[in-house]
This record gives sequence, C-alpha cells and structure tokens, in this order.
Amino acid sequence: LQLVESGGGLVQSGGSLRLSCGTSGSNLNDYAIGWFRQAPGKEREGIACISSSDNSTWYHDSVKGRFTVGRDSAKNTVYLEMNSLNPEDTAVYYCAAEGLFVGCVLYVSPYDYWGQGTQVTVSS
Repeated sequence: LQLVESGGGLVQSGGSLRLSCGTSGSNLNDYAIGWFRQAPGKEREGIACISSSDNSTWYHDSVKGRFTVGRDSAKNTVYLEMNSLNPEDTAVYYCAAEGLFVGCVLYVSPYDYWGQGTQVTVSS
C-alpha cells in the first residue's frame, strides 16, 4: 500500500488547510488511517485517526475541536481538515494505514504503511 499526502503549504495563524491522504489500487475504507506530525527536533506524534470498522475518530487533545478527520469514499481518500491553525501546528504531516485494527490508535508503531509527508507551515 502506497500512501500520498497532499494539501500542505504556508498559512497565516488562524487560517485553515485541508490535507488529503490517497492511494491507488487499494480501498482505503479497508484501513484504519492515522494522521501524524513531526516538528523539527521533536518526535512524531499522532493527532487524529479514523477506524475502518465504523469510522470512529480519535483526536489528540492539542487538536481536538480544531481538526477533523474523515473519509471521502468517492475519491478514495482520507482528509484532515485543520482550522484555527497556530504556529505550534507547524510540522511535516504524515498519514499512515493499518489493515488489522478494529479501531485506531494514535501511536506510531502499529501502523505498517506511511506516506512521504507534506509540510505545513503556520506563520504568526
């Protein structure tokens, strides 16, 4: 499974971005999808995920109420809608997939498939 993120860029504080995670040849509805980010000098952290079983979602406290993860089945993508962005959200954002979960988790280790990442930069 090869994942490709898109939608990153430069945005001012308070602005919004929508990231997408896509693939070809496989149905992302069969996978739990996690969104992660890694800022310079920091560990990669899980911020949002969506299950394959019932599309349940989980969020890290730092993004709860600002970010929304969902599926666009027609496009075979998973999106991360990011609102009220602030400079602390600046990082490389990754999507990851796992085919064996019932739910989903915000930990790096269980995910087998990763995208190459997309840069999000929030200016103050």
